[in-house]
Amino acid sequence: MEAERAVSGTPLLALDGVVAGYGAGDILKGVTLDVQEGEVVCLIGPNGAGKSTVLKTISGLLRPNKGSVHFRGEAITKMSIRERLARSIVHVPQDRSLFPAMSVWENVLMGAYSLRDEAEARRRAERAAAAFPMVAARRHEAAGSLSGGEQKQVEMARSLMLDPALILLDEPSIGLDPKSRKVVFDSIKQLAADGRTVLLVEQNARSGLAVADRGAVLESGLVRLVGTGAALLLDPEVARLYLGGGAASSALRDRNAVDDGDTGVATNEQATL
Repeated sequence: MEAERAVSGTPLLALDGVVAGYGAGDILKGVTLDVQEGEVVCLIGPNGAGKSTVLKTISGLLRPNKGSVHFRGEAITKMSIRERLARSIVHVPQDRSLFPAMSVWENVLMGAYSLRDEAEARRRAERAAAAFPMVAARRHEAAGSLSGGEQKQVEMARSLMLDPALILLDEPSIGLDPKSRKVVFDSIKQLAADGRTVLLVEQNARSGLAVADRGAVLESGLVRLVGTGAALLLDPEVARLYLGGGAASSALRDRNAVDDGDTGVATNEQATL
């Protein structure tokens, strides 16, 4: 049984049967996933499931071997990274990507390198600083002097310089202390409150699903389980998968095409959000 969509109509982002990988090996083995405009969607699953590969396929860092990627109804599967950036798709990678010797403000402005209108770039920078007050408070300090959580906020602020319709966040809380993680997830809530669409990959499943409208569990390169963030938080098999228990994998396979009317969770190997 196919998972219910959040709303009717054309989704902002649609992956259909995407197969992708590195060299001779396919990591994604037929991912089908829809994201509606204005949603926060969180991808969770064990290491090696293909979560980061999904984001790379969307942003153009990786070309799929099969399947298609559509954005606002337009096929972008064969488009370059630059063409996808022009369509307001922004990828914030897992690894720190700031220039440590440059100031916080200079790092934010680097996000507008493709803009030719300097006045518009300044306006966007001020809006980004308003969304992330730490940026304004620390604007003259070297980015390398910031904590990990603060650096991640600067990366998110920099992503706003392209006025993104879709923000791809890869493991934003990785390596952070609990206080910094809270700051980062609060920032994701703020992006959602401002009307941004966010596709989030997160190993900290509890925190990721807590800020998500919808979530999807990836296992062995396929979407195995989808549902609202709240429903997935209550699903015991999701908890076992997050903890790395082998029982979860077999349980998820056994639940193929089953609808859970009590929690609102649905499963399908070709599930859509």
